[in-house]
Amino acid sequence: MKKVAWVVGGVTGLGVMIAKGLAEDGYHLAINYRQSQQAAEQLEQQLKEEEKEVLMIQGDVSHSADVSRMVSKVLARWGRIDALICTAGPIARQAPLAKLKDSEWHQMVDGNLSSVFYCAREVIPIMRKLGGGRIVTFGFTGAEQAVAWEGFAAYAAAKTGLVSLTKSLANEVAADGITVNMICPGDIRHPYKEASKQEAKGKKDPRSLVGRPGTGEDIARVVRFLVHPDSDFITGAIIPVTGGFDLRSHFIGSDPAKSSFNNKK
Repeated sequence: MKKVAWVVGGVTGLGVMIAKGLAEDGYHLAINYRQSQQAAEQLEQQLKEEEKEVLMIQGDVSHSADVSRMVSKVLARWGRIDALICTAGPIARQAPLAKLKDSEWHQMVDGNLSSVFYCAREVIPIMRKLGGGRIVTFGFTGAEQAVAWEGFAAYAAAKTGLVSLTKSLANEVAADGITVNMICPGDIRHPYKEASKQEAKGKKDPRSLVGRPGTGEDIARVVRFLVHPDSDFITGAIIPVTGGFDLRSHFIGSDPAKSSFNNKK
């Protein structure tokens, strides 16, 4: 029986290339979206034209009831979830912490931290029954160092908390054959989030030490490596995939709306 990967928020942004890469590796795909129905339909059509098995589900992972409902649909279709890829994570407008509304704070914490808790809580019992599984979370450059990010404190706090959650969860489920790792992308911006490395070839990006823009394929390659059965010795890792980008020297004070840090669905 083929394995099943749930790509959370995978219909736009970095999740697109991750979904396509996992499909190439033979996974059946469950992909949820919150609002991007048109993008979901387009991606579903592309995958089905390539004879890939895909289940698109509308749902908001910041709500635990939605997560339970979506997991039930995946189990009804395939009876298993082998990999959970948590790409979704909104970012709020730039504002001092003291001026944030309650709703903006909760959007950051629920969308970036609580959502992973809800998803992991649902899939871990399933993975235990299967004898193992893979969970991949997403941070931002420097999250493991708890760097200050003026104007984006709520987002940074949620993602920094997710670093600890990732490591703690890795410890809790290691004996069950489940690995839990975090990828911290660099400043990957449109149109490269959904692009291949070939599409970035010859292009220049001064934010990257390697010189070219980062792409969704760069991130997808690492995800595909982490979910591979032979990657069972890697867990609790925080993996930068940045091209040498440093948040503190390049990004603070700029608009992140088009970057990889904003993966709102």
